Amino acid sequence: MREPAFWYGRSSALSALLSPVSAIYGWLSARRMRRTGQRVGIPVICIGNYHLGGAGKTPTTLAVARILCDAGETPFVVSRGYGGELPGPVRVESGHRASEVGDEPLMMSAHVPVVVARDRVAGARLAKGEGASVVLLDDGFQNSSLIKDASLIVIDGTRALGNAKVFPSGPLRAPLAPQIAKTEAIIVIGHGSAADDVVNAVISRGGLGLRASFQPAAQSLAGLKGKPLLAFAGIGDPERFFATLRGQGLNVVKVKSFADHHRFTPADLALLTADAAQDGLSLVTTEKDMVRISSDPALANKAKDVTSFAVGLRIAEDDALRAFLHSSLAKARSSF
Repeated sequence: MREPAFWYGRSSALSALLSPVSAIYGWLSARRMRRTGQRVGIPVICIGNYHLGGAGKTPTTLAVARILCDAGETPFVVSRGYGGELPGPVRVESGHRASEVGDEPLMMSAHVPVVVARDRVAGARLAKGEGASVVLLDDGFQNSSLIKDASLIVIDGTRALGNAKVFPSGPLRAPLAPQIAKTEAIIVIGHGSAADDVVNAVISRGGLGLRASFQPAAQSLAGLKGKPLLAFAGIGDPERFFATLRGQGLNVVKVKSFADHHRFTPADLALLTADAAQDGLSLVTTEKDMVRISSDPALANKAKDVTSFAVGLRIAEDDALRAFLHSSLAKARSSF
């Protein structure tokens, strides 16, 4: 979906008009979060958001997976597979398409084992059966079907929670207070201060507050330096991607935004290619968008004309996150 502009404005008549619907949605969401979930015999760490849209969950999940691998763990990501057709549970393989398992699971599967399942309990059980020592629950913070041993919330330092209203009046998936109450750690991506109040609320309850920033892959930068670019993206916050490119000194001449998880068509790629060729520009997009393009047989021949811009996550307080994860796993295993 494409986020409504009023979610990130100061006030809106439309937001106020939708408030009765938001009240019902928020009540239902909060009630769902109070339900008791199930255990599957291994720790479950959730990487989630308070709100709809993107904030950096995928890079955060991969960063946490690397830390756990360094500690001798065998993490498996369990994802609902948003945008994919397969209900699962199924382990994601290189031959899958984004249209089958979702773009984010397919992208992550190149780095860490991933299971897609609309039933998260079934997905976690499959992960355990495949050898997982810990489940990384990609999203699902508001879903109570699995008991979470720790929840790490990702938030953008500039956009934060927008108008801080519950959907559809705003981007929140549930009222903020019960979400903060279930948060053990929060990580702010970027250097903005818009999320400071939320972070302080988590810290005041004994939670951990962390800072991180996107770190572009050296190879991606080297291939784009000195080239005039047409950047396009179908992610939760395309402007953040464009700003990241510009922040690295790249020459972004034109941009094109699509809705999050947009399924590119041959016509889309033909128009982008023609637009770029007209002005002598090179096409660049996100890893997530590139996965959707390259895994679609109808678009595979166009993938060679597009550069994928890879980014990782640099966590300022890396040692604190490692200690948090170690403590969370130890506490979880002591309760089994």
